[in-house]
Amino acid sequence: MKASQAESEKMLKWWELSLLGVGCIIGTGFFLGSSIAIQMAGPSVLLAFILAGIGTYIVFDALAQMTSADPEKGSFRSYAKKAYGRWAGFTSGWVYWASEMLIMGSQLTALSIFSRFWFPDVPLWIFASGFAVLGIIVILTGSKGFDRIENLFAVMKVAAIVMFIALAILALFGVFRAGPEGAGIPRTWNGLFPEGFLGLWPALIFGFYAFGGIEIMGLLANRLEEKGDAAKSGRAMLLLLTFLYVVSVGLALILVPLNRFNTETSPFITALKPYGLPIVSHLFNGVLIIAGFSTMVASLFAVTSILVTLAADKDAPNLFAKKVKNKIALPAIGLTAIGMALSVVLSLLIPGRIYEYFTTAAGLMLLYNWLFIIASSGKLIQYSLTKRWIGTLFILLAVIGTLFHRTSRPGFLFSLGFLVVIGIVTLIMKKRWKQEEGDEKKRPSIFVKLKPNSE
Repeated sequence: MKASQAESEKMLKWWELSLLGVGCIIGTGFFLGSSIAIQMAGPSVLLAFILAGIGTYIVFDALAQMTSADPEKGSFRSYAKKAYGRWAGFTSGWVYWASEMLIMGSQLTALSIFSRFWFPDVPLWIFASGFAVLGIIVILTGSKGFDRIENLFAVMKVAAIVMFIALAILALFGVFRAGPEGAGIPRTWNGLFPEGFLGLWPALIFGFYAFGGIEIMGLLANRLEEKGDAAKSGRAMLLLLTFLYVVSVGLALILVPLNRFNTETSPFITALKPYGLPIVSHLFNGVLIIAGFSTMVASLFAVTSILVTLAADKDAPNLFAKKVKNKIALPAIGLTAIGMALSVVLSLLIPGRIYEYFTTAAGLMLLYNWLFIIASSGKLIQYSLTKRWIGTLFILLAVIGTLFHRTSRPGFLFSLGFLVVIGIVTLIMKKRWKQEEGDEKKRPSIFVKLKPNSE
């Protein structure tokens, strides 16, 4: 570790990385995206979270083992480059950049939806613009400010979910005034799978999206005091997240009938609303905004970091590798800000279903990059073949499942469009790299062969 990096970036213990991971991952993908999954799959959505948790663990375990064996600042894109060549590092980096831009669009939209809980007449784009500016301000404070804010938000988000679990249990025992007749625990196949298998399948993408952010832990793992602790940190984080997700969503499904859930409201607010707890609903909505904001900031941090490493490897213009006072990557943040502005414009033009489109496309772009991680681990560290097959199968199931529902199908086509554009650019760059290599070989040597001294 270079002294300059050690001075500017605080080294992390394994549990600190776990806490940062929780802060970066729990967000609107869970707090709002789960509503879409519930509408698709009903109670079987719990199985989607469990399968997604297993798939996510395999991807992170592969990434953690590569990090332990060979810490790289560029993390997954550096491993893709080492495994398959420059084209893979280029493609992986830009696919990830595109996915994070979509995630930020998704988060900004969700934050605006949550804010309209209090101000229903304010247009989405006004809230989105405000949150975008606040996120950039946080990133400008540097890594120390990012760590403090994400750690604080992580504690608040976990506390909010635990609070919901406690309130839901009290409601089930009749402590609060009677609410609606809930769905109860399903005891039949039709009760568990009200829409059949074709309801669960498309919902799988939203289960994976709730775990989106493990790549950020890969980027942060370079700051671990003990690089070998990366896997332990990830295991603790994923076990905690899977437990919280399954228990909280399960209780929400028991408290109120399925027809009460909608894509405009978090399932947790929907579940508590009939029990005469208005203060709790307002408090929880505030936490949802904090959760969404923290994951948006995490995405902003990740996308800036990956753009800097792309530029450093000459896979992006050199301008984006430059930092102000060796700390703030202002040009990279500027490009990201332009992308966020486009997200705000889209929220203005197509406000109706933009959250579903952004969420599906963002989740798919993440999964495409996860396939790169699994493939790279097989070549660089001979990661378990069985785990690679299982992880790849779960990811492909989630990708293909988006074709079977009208809500997720446009997001699939949107992500496919991004892949085609990135693929075409990659082919163009491959020809350019080949030409540059040829020119380098033709260039005469600057060294002159000296004749031996005859004396």
